[in-house]
Amino acid sequence: MNELKLGIPKGSLEAATIELFRKSGWKISGIDRSYFPSVDDKSLRCNVIRPQEMSRYVENGSLDAGITGKDWIEENESDIHLVAELVYSKVSFKPVRWVLAVPQDSPVQKIEDLKGKKVATEMVNFTRRYFSKLKIPVEIEFSWGATEAKAAEGLVDAIVEVTETGSTIRAHGLRIVAELLQSSPQLIANHKAWKDGWKRQKIEQIRLLLQGALAAENKVGIKMNVAEPNLDKVIKLIPSITAPTIATLYPAAALHGVKWFSVESVISEDEVRDLIPRLIENGAVGIIEYPLNKVI
Repeated sequence: MNELKLGIPKGSLEAATIELFRKSGWKISGIDRSYFPSVDDKSLRCNVIRPQEMSRYVENGSLDAGITGKDWIEENESDIHLVAELVYSKVSFKPVRWVLAVPQDSPVQKIEDLKGKKVATEMVNFTRRYFSKLKIPVEIEFSWGATEAKAAEGLVDAIVEVTETGSTIRAHGLRIVAELLQSSPQLIANHKAWKDGWKRQKIEQIRLLLQGALAAENKVGIKMNVAEPNLDKVIKLIPSITAPTIATLYPAAALHGVKWFSVESVISEDEVRDLIPRLIENGAVGIIEYPLNKVI
C-alpha cells in the first residue's frame, strides 16, 4: 500500500496543526503519548518533529512532507518544494517576526551600530548571512533559550529573537531596532516525493483541504427564506464569495400567490451580528447560522 510520511510540528504549532487537520477531515490522535501518532487514514504515517529540524528531514527524504515555519527553512537553507503557505487566524498560526533588539539604554540605534558587537540568537545561520550581506562584522553566538535575558543582563549587545507583538521583548526592557524576517507556517515536500505521482496527489489533497479549512476560519454559513417582493432588497445586504445561492422553495405555487425563495451565503462571522437585524427588517425569515469546516 502507498504511504506518505508526514511531519507534524511539535511545540507552539502542534495544537493548531492537529485542529486544522481535524477540520480538514483527518483525526490525529495520541500525539501527547507518542512521536508517531495515529491517524484515521491508512495512507498517512505521521511523525512529530521539532519545526527547527523539519525541513532537514523533508530535504533528506526521511519525511515526504511536513509543516514548519519559513524561518527554519531559511535557517537550514533547505532545498525543498514549497507546497503552500498556511496563514491561520488563530494566535498560534499567525505570522511571527524575527527582530533585532537591544537594551533600552543601548547606544545602538541602527543595525550598522552593531559593528564589532556580540549578538545572541537561535537563528545563527540566518543571522550570520544577514549581517554578512550588509558587510557588518559581528560576533554571533547560539542561544539555547532565555535569549532576552542575555541582552537585559549585558551578556550580549543584542539579540535576534522571534516575536508576534513585541510585548515579551518590551517586558524584558529591550527595544526593537529592526525587523529581519517575517515567518508563517509552510507545507513543504521532498522533491523526490513531489515527482512521485501518487505522493504528489496525496500532498495536493492535503494542501487543498488544509487551505479550505483555513478559508473557513472566522466564517459562517447563513440561510434564510425570503418572499419574492423582498428578494432584491435582501440580496443587496448579503456579502458573499461570489453571489448568494438562491433556490425556489417547493412547491413553486407560493402562499397567497407570492413565491418564496431560499437564500444561502458564506460571510465573515463578525458581520452576522449586524446583518441579521437588517435582514429581518427587510423581510427575511427563518434565518439559520451554522459553522463551517471548509470553504473550497
